[in-house]
Amino acid sequence: MPVTEKRVNRLEGALENFITSMKESHMLTEAGLRELKESHMLTEAGLRELKESHMLTEAGLRELKESHMRTEAGLREFKDDVKESHIRTEAGLRESKDEMLKYKEENRQQIREMNIKWGEMAKKLGTITEDLVAPSIPRIVKEEFGLEVTDLMVRRKKKLTDGRSKEYDAIAVAGERVFVDETKSTLDSEDVKDFIKDIQEFRSFFPEYEKNKIIGVLASLYVDENVIKYAERSGFLVLAAGDKLMEVMNTKGFKPKEW
Repeated sequence: MPVTEKRVNRLEGALENFITSMKESHMLTEAGLRELKESHMLTEAGLRELKESHMLTEAGLRELKESHMRTEAGLREFKDDVKESHIRTEAGLRESKDEMLKYKEENRQQIREMNIKWGEMAKKLGTITEDLVAPSIPRIVKEEFGLEVTDLMVRRKKKLTDGRSKEYDAIAVAGERVFVDETKSTLDSEDVKDFIKDIQEFRSFFPEYEKNKIIGVLASLYVDENVIKYAERSGFLVLAAGDKLMEVMNTKGFKPKEW
């Protein structure tokens, strides 16, 4: 059937309405619009060409509409895919959340167990003198001074008539020397300062050692290098954990002060 001017105008309007509908429904993207323009489908020259060549037929319009329907079907399929993906994502988030809660609970349990172990270790550190330091003193005295320990007292406590009291972690008597030990779970510079006073007061609590030379011994599981140097300047022997339980940490050739 020949395409009259009136019919072409109606088709033009239908096409414009169709395009507007597509744009409003976001089916005709800017990229698609440019493609149509570039292919002379929407330009005046293109319309004239369509009119003149009678290409804008009912069949062509149906084809455009069918293309529109296919695009709508594609959009629905895309929406379904997105929805399904969203559902999968939500399921994954729930699974991740459950795993995180499980991890947190396991972490809390580990912390509780660790706190118990730290508590047990803290109690154990209270016996470090008996377990590590005291058994090592006779060996160290023998190796460093060539003397035999004849009397070893652990946690020796003395109270004076004036009410003062003092406890020394370990006292080892070897010949004319008495080794007085102070053991700390963590040894710092303040402990070194305090120990100077303890050594100076030792004979007040144990006058029986008035004629003996007193050697101060500071011990810990680990002692920082700076603390060792400060203790050396104060004249103290420093012990810490090593290959043979407790070992001397002082500089080689160090001679402790005799009080």
